[in-house]
Amino acid sequence: MRFGVRQFELALMHRMRDLNPQRVEQALADLDASRAELRAAHAHWTRLAHSATAPKGRAALRMALGPPAYAGTTPFGSLTCDVTRWRLPSWPELEFEALTGPGGEVWNLWFVRPGGDRRLSFADLTPWECVVADVGASFPVSAQGEGAAPHHWAVDFTCAGTSRRALFVYGLYQRLA
Repeated sequence: MRFGVRQFELALMHRMRDLNPQRVEQALADLDASRAELRAAHAHWTRLAHSATAPKGRAALRMALGPPAYAGTTPFGSLTCDVTRWRLPSWPELEFEALTGPGGEVWNLWFVRPGGDRRLSFADLTPWECVVADVGASFPVSAQGEGAAPHHWAVDFTCAGTSRRALFVYGLYQRLA
């Protein structure tokens, strides 16, 4: 079985199911994919990650997703990191970003908005349409933190005097806590 864009998207959705199972079910129907295909994609990606012979890091992403839409560098503290981004059909207005360190190891994988963040109102917080940077730019008194599982993030912010927590998987908004 070849591991391509469809399988990669399904592997991402497997983790997103932790926080937003209804949205994942809707996406599976839209893709005409089954839960078994979702599980198989996740299992295949996990086997590749632990295989001694499969490509690792950015090379694994390139194998699955093809050439990136963007490749460049960005400063990260005193280091310069490589940034690589791919467009995925299920999230056409976003790009999936890999941030890699000087040795080629992947430091971060998440969705970003090409061209920068978007200002949102509280009503604009729509699952699968917002990224971490959008919430940070829209609600200036916000703080990012790790989520409860790998690739989960949380952003605490205040809106109209009420404390809120937005939950993300791979940097993509899933729901409020």
